[in-house]
Amino acid sequence: MIEEKKNSASLGNFTEKFIPGTLFAIAAISVLTTIGIVVTLLSETIMFFREVPFLDFFTGTKLKPLGEDAVFGVLPLLTGTIISSAIAMLVAIPIGVMTAVFLSEYASEKLRRTVKPLLEILAGIPTIVYGFFAFTFVTPLLRSIIPGLEPTNILSPGIVMGIMIIPMVASLSEDAMSAVPNSMREGALALGATKLEVAWKVVVPAAISGIIASFVLGISRAIGETMIVTIASGSSKNFTFDITQSMQTMTAYIVEVTGGEAAAGTTLYYSLYAVAMTLFVFTLIMNLVAQYISRKFREEY
Repeated sequence: MIEEKKNSASLGNFTEKFIPGTLFAIAAISVLTTIGIVVTLLSETIMFFREVPFLDFFTGTKLKPLGEDAVFGVLPLLTGTIISSAIAMLVAIPIGVMTAVFLSEYASEKLRRTVKPLLEILAGIPTIVYGFFAFTFVTPLLRSIIPGLEPTNILSPGIVMGIMIIPMVASLSEDAMSAVPNSMREGALALGATKLEVAWKVVVPAAISGIIASFVLGISRAIGETMIVTIASGSSKNFTFDITQSMQTMTAYIVEVTGGEAAAGTTLYYSLYAVAMTLFVFTLIMNLVAQYISRKFREEY
């Protein structure tokens, strides 16, 4: 009996020592993976900037990666990425916030349980499906309204990206609004405010940190989107602000280069990593901004 207790105690001590180490190793995998990605991107990006001046890359308005007179300016890709993301957020923010207000303040519990899963289904649709939807349905529809719209343009994928981001904005914003105490709503109603005034003047300001964080995360999602812009925006490396024209984003350029004949060690090959590093920094900045906003405007209840 004493021997069994000793064996049980030894097994318990071993488990207590083994489990924390295992959990730490699993948690460290994500950190090591991130470090590996940064090291890989940074090392190849340095090779690129040995051949292309740093200033020329970030201020150049022409991108012609093939041929003897190749020119590498990232501004056409930056412009396409920013414009497509801006269009997406112009679609996602108003619809997402209004959907969140409805679910949080007006919808019954039964209706909320029905609508939220439908939003999650919308978020689970593969992006390549959204891309074909933008190319085969949205673009022809827009061309019937805007005659000068090109077959591939930045407007159509921007709108469809906004539709794709709506569930993220709506879900995160609704969670932030639902966290606002009912006592604040009841106090405003007791003072004579209408339900609409309570929603927009009490609940939304109280949940503003979570709402803004959903916007920033949505922008990060739009910046990193690949298949929609690859299919529907075309591959024209135009430095323009005309949303009816074909443009290319950073992610679409990465797809084009990796699917082409970029031989290892060439400037074209290294440009892939330089653009990927730029995209990585963009996304990192967006995530840091989201964290800063969440901490700065967070309300404790």
